[in-house]
Amino acid sequence: MWLLPYLTKVCTAAVRVYYRAERGGASIPSTGPVLLVGNHPNSLLDPAFLAWVAERPVRFLAKEPLFRDRLIGWLIRGSGSLPVYRASDDRTQMGKNKDTFVAVHEALGRGDAIAMFPEGLSHDDPSIAPLKTGAARIALGAVAHTGGVFPIIPVGLMFRDKEHFRTEAYAVVGEPLAWSDLAARADERAAVTELTARIDAAMRTVTLNLARWEDEAVIRTAEAVWAAERAVERSPAARVARLATATEMLARLRVEQDPVWEVLARDVRAHSETLHDLRLTPTDVRLDTRIGPALRWVSRRVSVRGVVQAVLAAVTAVLFWVPYRLTGIVAGKMSPSRDTLSTYRVLLGTALFAGWIIAASVVVGVWRGPLAGVITLLALPVVAVAGLYATEHWQETLLTAKRWLFLRRDDPRLAVVREQQGQLVTRLEQALADAERRALPR
Repeated sequence: MWLLPYLTKVCTAAVRVYYRAERGGASIPSTGPVLLVGNHPNSLLDPAFLAWVAERPVRFLAKEPLFRDRLIGWLIRGSGSLPVYRASDDRTQMGKNKDTFVAVHEALGRGDAIAMFPEGLSHDDPSIAPLKTGAARIALGAVAHTGGVFPIIPVGLMFRDKEHFRTEAYAVVGEPLAWSDLAARADERAAVTELTARIDAAMRTVTLNLARWEDEAVIRTAEAVWAAERAVERSPAARVARLATATEMLARLRVEQDPVWEVLARDVRAHSETLHDLRLTPTDVRLDTRIGPALRWVSRRVSVRGVVQAVLAAVTAVLFWVPYRLTGIVAGKMSPSRDTLSTYRVLLGTALFAGWIIAASVVVGVWRGPLAGVITLLALPVVAVAGLYATEHWQETLLTAKRWLFLRRDDPRLAVVREQQGQLVTRLEQALADAERRALPR
């Protein structure tokens, strides 16, 4: 378990570099036993997210074949993970799960944090898969070791385009679920079933569960329009809650075969397509285009700091173009599925960038001497990370300026888009109110 004390920092670095990650929701206890249960859409990066969110050493349950994997086995073993033997891997080995359960119970008894993915597999489905009973069995079996119930906390992971570098990602921590009434029934199968159902319900409060992927564009556009047109909380937890509300409303209206939904969904999708054609977002529609605010914005962006960031972005692009391109090409060929692509990119990218930095340091050391080589070795990682954020700063600056210039034009489509968006948010609120009214008991 040599890696466990450093796991949080390593995972935080991986998450924050690869994604534009945000977290929100409840807090996780810094000490004492806790069981984290998360959805599993993104292979080995999901444990990294849970470790980042926990902000404390976390031991994971992982499928046994990963411990023998040539690429990542050393990482799994070094992090103190515990093996789970699955029938789909080798049915004859499942008896060894008894030893795993004992080890997990003892770890919780010592006050460790344990994390697992009750779905039992990483997948690319639009909703969480049916849960296995392992999490409930672990929790109930650990009561005798912990002296009572302990927090079982759901963590929801959501990605904009999970396989893309620097895409938006959210981790939302839910409230600990209530299960003290089940603790005395640890030996009953009914208690396991009930606790599994409660874990499922808790996980659904912090995840986005779509009936089909085709709904995602409608749900995301509806939420974005809502947030752009109304004063709403901008935290990850609040955004996921709005997305969940929109998803629930969609499912309810679809079951009821409400014709209002079909028209509303069609208009939301059309609005999304129009914005895409104009290269705008719902927030851009309400962008302040007055000259005064624009000049103040430019003065903040085009400053000494901004110029330094522009130079740094250019230098970084030149220095690290080769490993960046190689990472994308090689990972794309090696990854067997969409839900593992980002994992391959992180692992390969780490290796390629590290090798590139070491090679550059050796070249500089031979050319300018050992001290210059050491300075290069220490400076290049800092330059790479700083350059990444500088590049994004200027990309966003140029994109915002381009949108501002477009919005300043006397384009008749803009007035139509603004009017449509205002009407859409009113219709969305009305549909939500109608759906909630019909759901109330009479």
